[in-house]
Amino acid sequence: MGRGNLSPERILRLEAGALVVLDQRRLPDEEVELRCESAAEVAEAIRALAVRGAPAIGIAAAYGYALAAKRGEDLEEAYDLLASARPTAVNLVWALEQMRDDPSPERALALHEEEVARCHRMASYAAALFGPGVRALTHCNAGGLATGGYGSAVGALRTAWEEGLLAHVWVDETRPLLQGARLTAWELEAAGIPHTVIADAAAAHLMSRGEVDCVVTGADRIAANGDAANKIGTYGLAVAAAHHGIPLYVVAPTSTLDADTASGADIPIEERSGAELTSRFRARNPAFDVTPAALITAIVTEEGVHRAPFLESLPRTVRAG
Repeated sequence: MGRGNLSPERILRLEAGALVVLDQRRLPDEEVELRCESAAEVAEAIRALAVRGAPAIGIAAAYGYALAAKRGEDLEEAYDLLASARPTAVNLVWALEQMRDDPSPERALALHEEEVARCHRMASYAAALFGPGVRALTHCNAGGLATGGYGSAVGALRTAWEEGLLAHVWVDETRPLLQGARLTAWELEAAGIPHTVIADAAAAHLMSRGEVDCVVTGADRIAANGDAANKIGTYGLAVAAAHHGIPLYVVAPTSTLDADTASGADIPIEERSGAELTSRFRARNPAFDVTPAALITAIVTEEGVHRAPFLESLPRTVRAG
């Protein structure tokens, strides 16, 4: 199947007693599908980043829970295994909570379809913030791969492109695993959107030269006060954007909101193996950082555009479980 056809079922689907995922570790060089036949295998696929992105790992966990129910596995054990696969994205536990009363494949598919529909709605709201000829910068991957469908931040860029508002996208490579250079660039190429990959450290330089009009990112967890956890490097990007008077928009579904977490200080930050950085030296490898709400111009969900004070403007209907 060609890369231009990045349908939701191409990214994640249940098929013949297994969850089939497009293995994101192999992109962009190879399109390889990975079959997961148990909750344990789904949890490992999430942990190993075969499937990644906050909404997408929530969807994967829902499918994994449905698999566990169908196979007669211990559902509490399956829940704990899936919930602990990665700690920062709140969508993981949120999706599992939605599955508790109805652990069926049909319920998991409905969650998947609802998440994709959210992406389309929030993309429309976010694109309306762009002016004609916008040159946007994005960090990590918040496209279809990360959301199980259309994309959050990248979905906004796609909609803006379709509406004639977007001129160009600067794609941070996103060290150390290059989700920008490998995945976002791959998705933008498939969509025919003009883009250029840059080193993470080049972003502030381009801002200083007037070549960036806005920054658009996704999020893995948004606290009640609007502090947002996203891929490591986002915080520094936000500081640079604020210094240059450039708006920063966070685009994420309400499944990413954690009303029970007061601020970013309470968001657990995943620490990954130092081997992702170096094979020889001791390394520290936090996978995420937290951007303070004060540096965020607006948070966009499928319910609209939310501005400070976020404690008042963000929807309060979603809980982590």
